[in-house]
Amino acid sequence: MTRAGPWRWLARQPGAAKYGRRALWGALAGLGGFSVVRYGFEQHVMALYALFGALPLTLFSQIPGRGRHRSRILLTALPAGLVLVTAGTLLAAHSWSAAIGLFFVAFTVSYLGVGGPGAGGLATSFQLYYLLPCFPPYAPDTLGQRLGGIAIGVLLAVLVDRLLPPGPLPATYRSLLSDAMAAVADYADSTARLTIGAAVGDEVSRSKAAADRALQATRLSRVEAPERPTSASLRDRALIDTRAALRHITTQLDRLAARPYGTDSGAATILDRSAAALRRAARVVADGRAGAPESELTAALAGYWEVRGRDLAATSPRSLRRDAIVHATGGATLLLAEGARLSCGAPLDERWRGPAGPFPYAVSSRPARWWRRLRVHLTPRSVLLQNALRGAIALFGARLIVGALDLPHGFWALLTTLSLMRTSASDTRGALLPAFVGTAAGAVVATAVVMLVGDVPAFYIAVAPVVFLVGFAVGPLLGPAWTQGALTLTLVVIFAQVVPTNARLPAVRLMDVVIGGSIGAAASMLAWPRGAQGELRRGVAEFLARCAEGCVAVTQRLGPRFPDEPPLHPAVRAMQLAQAAYTQHRTERALPQSPPLPWELAMAPGYTTVSGGQLLLARHTSAGPSLPEAAVDELTALARRVAGDCARAAETIRGQRPASAPARDDYGAEESAVLRHGVRHPLVRSAPEVLLIADVEAWLTGIAHEAVRVEQVFAGADTGSDQGADVAS
Repeated sequence: MTRAGPWRWLARQPGAAKYGRRALWGALAGLGGFSVVRYGFEQHVMALYALFGALPLTLFSQIPGRGRHRSRILLTALPAGLVLVTAGTLLAAHSWSAAIGLFFVAFTVSYLGVGGPGAGGLATSFQLYYLLPCFPPYAPDTLGQRLGGIAIGVLLAVLVDRLLPPGPLPATYRSLLSDAMAAVADYADSTARLTIGAAVGDEVSRSKAAADRALQATRLSRVEAPERPTSASLRDRALIDTRAALRHITTQLDRLAARPYGTDSGAATILDRSAAALRRAARVVADGRAGAPESELTAALAGYWEVRGRDLAATSPRSLRRDAIVHATGGATLLLAEGARLSCGAPLDERWRGPAGPFPYAVSSRPARWWRRLRVHLTPRSVLLQNALRGAIALFGARLIVGALDLPHGFWALLTTLSLMRTSASDTRGALLPAFVGTAAGAVVATAVVMLVGDVPAFYIAVAPVVFLVGFAVGPLLGPAWTQGALTLTLVVIFAQVVPTNARLPAVRLMDVVIGGSIGAAASMLAWPRGAQGELRRGVAEFLARCAEGCVAVTQRLGPRFPDEPPLHPAVRAMQLAQAAYTQHRTERALPQSPPLPWELAMAPGYTTVSGGQLLLARHTSAGPSLPEAAVDELTALARRVAGDCARAAETIRGQRPASAPARDDYGAEESAVLRHGVRHPLVRSAPEVLLIADVEAWLTGIAHEAVRVEQVFAGADTGSDQGADVAS
């Protein structure tokens, strides 16, 4: 506290305005609807359901978007709530039927959260809509009142949310991505000046640092959960691909800035055009209005391609690699520009269509996109599936125990299980003690109030809004113990207005919290107790192992007799599982004995494999040249060597480090047999073929550079820094 007083101190705390708005939203929608129905129409059951129709949305939901978009998502809770309340009411006849229904409801609504923050943000609300009516008394005759109450609560929550000022809003992902694109454009400008000798190293270093910081801000793990573009929608998928292309551009600029490749005005021109295209795409993403397909950079790249092929006999391997890196930068910028247009709802440009195109979802139906998203995580190795199963099993067991013990107000026990269970055993244990202490303190205060006041409804009517507003506006700022205490006191003063009150009610609440919290802790210890920490190491290593296979598969695919199997699908699937594990890992408490490891750096070779491989396949497979058979053999040999580096990095991440010293980055341009072969025989094959050889070689050596760095860092095993910060989660 400060001399300014406790209230000013609280007002300055991070999140104070957000929690204050949530408390006011819940008080107006939940308590307001409850009081009107309870005292205006004398409908006790309907009043209770009006309260619990609004409170889950106001206190437990994380809804993305603003204005009408947010209201549309909230309104989806109404039909779902009516169905779930009906199911809970009908299945409450027996404990076993209620428990089985709860398992399926809890698993389904939680697993559907893989489709994005819209569905995931309402998962807890949907579970509570089923929980409330699936306890005794079994009263199907009151179903109409229950449904009416839920409808009133949801509609009031939507209405109040639209009328209240929005308060401070987190930065949208579009704005963060747009800022990052502008910063990378500045980096491209400074690299272009370096390429013609007009920039110094300090200028490039400053622009690189600014680009890295802006790119870090777009990691999903650093973005507010409701703002993450993780849904199966076309726009969100395009935003993710746009970000991946931006990271690939940054990687190519890093390569140009790190090693002296000599001066070249043509390369500087492409980098300048790329910077301009990045700024145009940044405006598209920020404004949400798609423009015409990128044409200026397309024409510049076509001219650069022609110039590159004119005098290959006098070209050195070093120049070939530089030209390939510059060409990859421009190609990735074109990819980014198209992704930016797709994120605004524009149709896919014809040049990106085809079976090997980088935007297959742009020509798929919405159900197909949803099914692919659900299918990716339908594996025991997915942390999202693990979370859904863990929660469903815990609630199933809690419902059976509550029914067997015939606990009064058993709903509170399951509410505690749902609210205290975390994704790892250590996090759940950490949440239990504050919950028990807070509930005990709230129960003591509530018992004293009940004993002193007795059954005086007017008192509870007057004090309920004060307790609710203060408790849920201030409690989250002071810690979970305060929140649990406020929740206990709020439930007591509300139920005192529905049933005759007595001093046993706070004690029942405390008992339910202890039982529910213990069940949640047991479930967390028995089902995937390490949470994402148990899957992250394995998932990242698997990602690199699949990318090792992708290096060879993409190289062979670019030859005249390529295999039909999609070469990067296994790597993309492994990438999505690793990303989900990493994003969850960032929300969990790290084990005290485990220093943080640079997981962003660890995934860098995989991102380069996927982004660069998709770019090569899209550019060359359909209309471009194919690799000559002799070049395929040489490049396949290089790809296998790079795959070996990726495999070594994967084993090092798994903790099975090779006995020998880590590999060294000895992929110099002058030592490259592939580039020397291309320079030595420029007249034997066409210029486009030689340039394709150089493009593939530059892609493979870029992967190798990052894989070797991963092995070197993880082989030390004593790092405590978060390196590799330029990689997205």
